[in-house]
Amino acid sequence: MINLILFGPPGSGKGTQAEKLVKKYELHHISTGDLFRKEIKNKTPLGLEAISYSNKGQLVPDSVTIGILRKEVEANLKVKGFIFDGFPRTVPQAEALNQLMEEIDSEITCLVELRVPDDELTNRLLGRGKTSGRADDQDTDIIANRIQVYKDETIPVALHYAQVDKAFIVDGVGSIDEVFERLCSRIEEQSQEV
Repeated sequence: MINLILFGPPGSGKGTQAEKLVKKYELHHISTGDLFRKEIKNKTPLGLEAISYSNKGQLVPDSVTIGILRKEVEANLKVKGFIFDGFPRTVPQAEALNQLMEEIDSEITCLVELRVPDDELTNRLLGRGKTSGRADDQDTDIIANRIQVYKDETIPVALHYAQVDKAFIVDGVGSIDEVFERLCSRIEEQSQEV
């Protein structure tokens, strides 16, 4: 079973690469944002609890986030593996994810971070903003803040997995296929060691 955490700042190509990884390795893609929207739309107890926090402008507590994630993992135990997108964002979330994987007799294969220079990220996002219409992709100050928030949140989680030799950086500059080849090489190298 391959269980990946794919990290990358806005504009790194993470979404594109996640789609390709899902197809190649037949992984179940778990995006916490998508899970929240699904739980809220279906008015589940976890969804209602999540929206009660977000309606007040508060962060959803880890216990709710992990509860939603656990529900999705347990509903998909027959898959060949998972790719986690947007989770974990904190070390306590990483520890909870490790515990969940242990409970299903598995483990995180690796955390892979797509590394792209800030100026390249800004150019990519500004380009995307011209076609997507997304306001957060059209303002350089907002883009700079999004990149900084990503760095602030990600570094502690990446260090957590680096302590057990499971965090890797992959150069995210190049064609989609070149970056994908680098990712696959790193993932396959690590999955043989697990």
